[in-house]
Amino acid sequence: MQKTFYITTTLPYVNSDLHMGHALEFIRADAISRYKKLVGFDVFFNSGTDEHGMKILESAKKAGKNPQEFVDEAFERFKIQTKSFGMSDDVHFVRTTDERHEKSAQKFWKKVADNGFIYKKNYKTKYCIGCEEEKTDSDLVDGKCPIHPDRELETVDEENYFFAFSKFQKPLLDFYEKNPNLVIPDFRYNEAIAFVKSGLQDFSISRLKSKMPWGISVPGDEEHVEYVWFDALTNYISTLGWGTDDDSNFKKYWEGGTPTQYCGKDNTRFQAIMWQAMLIAAGIPNTYQIVVNGHITADGGIKMSKSLGNVVDPKEISAEYGVDALRYFLLREVSSFEDSPFSNERFKESYNANLANGLGNLVSRVMKMAENNLDAPVEISEREDMSKYFSFLDQFEITKACDFIWAEISEMDKFIQNNQPFKVVKTDKEAGQKMISELVVRLYSVARMLNPIMPETSNKIKALIKSNKSPEQPLFMRKD
Repeated sequence: MQKTFYITTTLPYVNSDLHMGHALEFIRADAISRYKKLVGFDVFFNSGTDEHGMKILESAKKAGKNPQEFVDEAFERFKIQTKSFGMSDDVHFVRTTDERHEKSAQKFWKKVADNGFIYKKNYKTKYCIGCEEEKTDSDLVDGKCPIHPDRELETVDEENYFFAFSKFQKPLLDFYEKNPNLVIPDFRYNEAIAFVKSGLQDFSISRLKSKMPWGISVPGDEEHVEYVWFDALTNYISTLGWGTDDDSNFKKYWEGGTPTQYCGKDNTRFQAIMWQAMLIAAGIPNTYQIVVNGHITADGGIKMSKSLGNVVDPKEISAEYGVDALRYFLLREVSSFEDSPFSNERFKESYNANLANGLGNLVSRVMKMAENNLDAPVEISEREDMSKYFSFLDQFEITKACDFIWAEISEMDKFIQNNQPFKVVKTDKEAGQKMISELVVRLYSVARMLNPIMPETSNKIKALIKSNKSPEQPLFMRKD
């Protein structure tokens, strides 16, 4: 039976365009999805949009549209934007306004309530609409949310439903102990464990519909809607049909596979703690693995901000340099797990050095020699052992996997420089042809390894090799 693999990104809000951090998460999840398919897995790749909550309602009003019209248009923009990241064509896009998701989210609520982990009480708290999250005094800096200091905090004072989060300290710690590889990297896992050990507080999971009508109705109480995070987190299983008449994909990919989630470091608490507690509360198997990215910053580690003028739009990079160039930088030049800087200058320097002068130049040199000196395309075996390269991807060390590829590119360049097969073939045709054929085989190996990293480039190189042709123009044009 074919092995299954489930992978998902988090769901961005649709109130603004996707930024470089989204591109990083989406492209990395896509690379792992492609890798798993390459080695024979039946893959279900989930992504989509978070479309409920006060932030969306506020943005829709500002745009002069009703919320449904606003999110419908935003979702279409979202799909177009993901194309500029080179996302696979078989991604399953879930929307939290989908009828199937709403029914699944309501069934999840009822399951947790029936198990005794939801109750109702009056409470008062400070709330940041930008984060869609409650804030304690210890979370604030000078009385402001440090992430959205330009926004005034809302005061929520009403009767809400609560999730009995405090009951899950021991179940979570027991779960963590049995699953030491749940969170990658381990220092993010240690942060999650420390947070749980410090004590858990029950949190609100509903809003009064009279104050915030844009959400999923609470089962059995039409006066309340589900809190946006409680609703949105269930997308990871609603997309698989959990809670519907056809839950075959849930059984196949979640229960029968290794459900894996990508997220940014600011999402660790929601993915590794809250969502895992919610799954335990509903009696559903937990996530298998959560991979946590660092943040993309401006040079010097400064946060990207429109007001500072240091924001780099991934769509613009993709349009100017090509989709695969964007993928290359985010997969190789950005740390697998730590914060990393991104600037136009840094990008162009890397592009010229490693794509135009590196990979692109190597392809042109090797295939020019092949076209001029070989009588037919080189026969290629697809059975090459790539276990060392695959081992990096198995550990989500995508940067190291890319370094492995570029080390081979460097070795091929050195081989050409030291042995000069283009000269040898003129004095010893057989020996020269043998060298060139070996280089073509090695180049095909590079193309195979590039399959999950730079799929368009991988296909172009393979096509050149199979036709024994050199490229009519460089794969990557140098940028001045």
